[in-house]
Amino acid sequence: MNSQKKKILVLTGGGDCPGLNAVIRAVTRAAITDGNYEVWGSIEAFNGVLSDPLNIVKLTKRNTAGIHVTGGTIIKTTNRGNPLEFPSQTEDGTWTTIDLSEKLINTIHEEGFSAVINIGGDGSQKIGLALQRKGLNIIGVPKTIDNDLSATDLTFGFNTAVQIATESFDKLVTTAASHSRVMLMEVMGRDAGWIALHTAIAGGAEICLIPEIPYDLNTILEKIKYRYDHGKSFVNIVVAEGAKPKTGGAVGEQSADAGDEHFKYGGIANYLRKQLEEAGCPAQIRTTVLGHIQRGGTPTAFDRVLATSMGVKAFEMVKEEQFGQMVALKNNRLETVSLEDATSEYNYVDHNNYLIQTAKAMGMSFGE
Repeated sequence: MNSQKKKILVLTGGGDCPGLNAVIRAVTRAAITDGNYEVWGSIEAFNGVLSDPLNIVKLTKRNTAGIHVTGGTIIKTTNRGNPLEFPSQTEDGTWTTIDLSEKLINTIHEEGFSAVINIGGDGSQKIGLALQRKGLNIIGVPKTIDNDLSATDLTFGFNTAVQIATESFDKLVTTAASHSRVMLMEVMGRDAGWIALHTAIAGGAEICLIPEIPYDLNTILEKIKYRYDHGKSFVNIVVAEGAKPKTGGAVGEQSADAGDEHFKYGGIANYLRKQLEEAGCPAQIRTTVLGHIQRGGTPTAFDRVLATSMGVKAFEMVKEEQFGQMVALKNNRLETVSLEDATSEYNYVDHNNYLIQTAKAMGMSFGE
């Protein structure tokens, strides 16, 4: 090993996402091409650094070759790796959280890393911001299928998730028509309706329910009855996991996992099905919940290109010491934004967004 080379630590945190491996490969290849850096991967986000012994691996041309076409992440990921609130079991068997950020930063410095590239979504970038304020040289790369980071026009992984959801929806259209049924397809997205909105437009859904527009059950029922009364004997509905009725909250449950105490969405499709059946829906209703299918598999060409470009940009930011910044796609150009700006505002679907207007012009209902 050339002791003169600077060391970069790369990690992937939060949920897995198509395109993660493309970023890892791009950072590694760019560093090798430059010749003055070597890249290491921390296994399971920051957990690799906090492990005893360290669980990190040197990234090379050989072990990153061809990984851009595969889903997941070769350096693994976790939702329970926040060093500021790290899960710890007490002597009596109960769980609590402790702040290991100082230990983490000291270890990174002691191991000679000059910079950290943190590939993650909203939660991961907020952790990165907190660590940057504590003295860690960190750069963010935005990944999430939810597309919920407002500082970038798109996050990689989103395009693949929409493609998977659209292909699934297309298959449901034919079975809905064959059986004269109402088909409900639940997609991911947490508090943002981007996956649902794009899928509904691409697939030609009659109804699209998103978190940003609480639905009225009677409006949905009227839309269904109108279709059946006017010779269209099937209805296809895309519903975001975070969608909710005008009276009541989102469907899901609080996670009991130590270090990952967030609200787990899921079940809105079956909840809505029951609502519609009890309200006298004239047709049989079936539900499909895509779940983690949207997170895996081969990334689309678009996501491979975006992720690769963002990986190279992140390496360039390391060279230029643009720490505390995140890569962002804006107006088809890669730029940088501060981690503070990147995490200051959640990327909700605005009611005046052009895609909302497009959908309504096509006759789609949002259950308002």
